[in-house]
Amino acid sequence: MKTLKFTNKDTVHAIGLGTWKAKGAEVKKAVKDALYAGYRHIDTAAVYGNEKDIGEALQEVFAEGNILREDVFITSKLWNDSHQKAYVIPAIESSLKNLQLDYLDLYLIHWPVAFKPGIGFPEKPADYYSLNEVPLSETWAEFEKAKKDGLMKHIGVSNFNISNLKKLIESATQIPEMNQVELHPYLQQDELLEYCTSQNILVTGYSPLGSGDRSEQMKADDEPNLMEIPEIVSIAKKHLASAAQILIAWQTERGTAVIPKSTTKENIINNFKASSIQLDEEDMKAIKKLNKNYRFITGKFFECPEKGYDSIYDES
Repeated sequence: MKTLKFTNKDTVHAIGLGTWKAKGAEVKKAVKDALYAGYRHIDTAAVYGNEKDIGEALQEVFAEGNILREDVFITSKLWNDSHQKAYVIPAIESSLKNLQLDYLDLYLIHWPVAFKPGIGFPEKPADYYSLNEVPLSETWAEFEKAKKDGLMKHIGVSNFNISNLKKLIESATQIPEMNQVELHPYLQQDELLEYCTSQNILVTGYSPLGSGDRSEQMKADDEPNLMEIPEIVSIAKKHLASAAQILIAWQTERGTAVIPKSTTKENIINNFKASSIQLDEEDMKAIKKLNKNYRFITGKFFECPEKGYDSIYDES
């Protein structure tokens, strides 16, 4: 399995299990199946509502004695309603309690968007704070403190563009160690990846298979199916692999981590097996031509011009 290395030499498996949209017994089984299949990288977030379920799965596996806590890299994320200084540490402690852990391996600011306390999803401008009212620097300072106190080993961000990264770095004592963003052949984000690499920020790609199981209201009309892209299908036949495996292998070949989500044991195993696929220069060149800057997760559900959120991904 390929790994990504942090500046302190800690490593994380390039292929992890994503858990967005999975809850209850379904996600418990998925986490167990993944760990038994060889996964050592599990990704979750407070807003997913599955931390308790994942915590139960982890503890049951750890109790068996074959896989230890220190063997597994576990990521969670701060929701948008806890960006204020007073709420950051309690939010981390809540995640740790739900996951039944003493520390996280990685903790991320989920979005560069701030809500009022207790707001799950905003319905009106009054539900938001602008980033002038609650600057990212305030949130990040608490992340740095929490890391120093041992609540997590690494700190980073998610859904940050270059502009937000630069603003955060200006006031940071420590540069973010990870940026988790949507990545796939139709959204290759070369400029962002290049910038992160220049700053020693590792990158994890989410929705690598297109997130086809997300809610219908989040989907666009006639959105593409990544696993039906002719070039991807052709490369899959060449390597005697599935289209999903090629989509995953493309990410690891680029030097990023990737967190495909599945709750089906067969798919969980097959996704992990993508680690053995070696794409060649011809494959990579063919996929490079596919970029369309197409987002499945547009961020439009958080747009609020009245509070300065004109476009979540706008670089201005």
